[in-house]
Amino acid sequence: MNDEFVPIVRRILINFESRFRYKNKELMIRTLCVFCGSSMGKKMAYADGAIKLAEFLVQHKISLVYGGANVGLMMVLADTMLAAGGKVIGVMPKSLVQREVAHTSLTEMHIVEGMQERKALMADLSDAFVALPGAYGTLDELFEVLTWNQLGIINKPIGLLNLDGFFEPLLQMLDHAVEEKFLRPEHRNLLVTDDDFERLFHKLETYQPVTAEKWIERLKAGSI
Repeated sequence: MNDEFVPIVRRILINFESRFRYKNKELMIRTLCVFCGSSMGKKMAYADGAIKLAEFLVQHKISLVYGGANVGLMMVLADTMLAAGGKVIGVMPKSLVQREVAHTSLTEMHIVEGMQERKALMADLSDAFVALPGAYGTLDELFEVLTWNQLGIINKPIGLLNLDGFFEPLLQMLDHAVEEKFLRPEHRNLLVTDDDFERLFHKLETYQPVTAEKWIERLKAGSI
């Protein structure tokens, strides 16, 4: 086989294996929390990725938990799932509902007092988390659950769907934090990444939590 075709064939085989793996498998993750932008973004790849993610969730009867908005990628994700008969749970602070950005056709909508209560309830309702492209709100939610995992407050898998390389600068920053010894390698690995959701989902399903007590005790002892 010509060497130039090897990567293409390998990619085809990986995609086929991924789709075959999930065709009849009973998945452990039954409710997924997705953080994503309230804007559509510059590239169609972002909305296309949200649509494909929603279709995957519906196909495998996985419920969606998200921020409850009717704008941007959040709307695309929710509308795609609802149109296909999926279950969509929104969680939104009262102040945002009053600004008329709440989705009015969700399966369930939880109205809470503030942002911290919103993030806590979203975490409580979910088995795992995935971030799509977004900005401050998306990154705030992502790093909150990463910190909770690091401290052992929760032990749930967290992933980035790196659509069209959107998160490359962020991943480089995290790797830089490891190099500068502000972030431990095992905590860097709390965040799993892929540009294909089915492969990312496999990583989430096989996630192994880090035990918080061990590294905290070593930190207190000055051994790290």
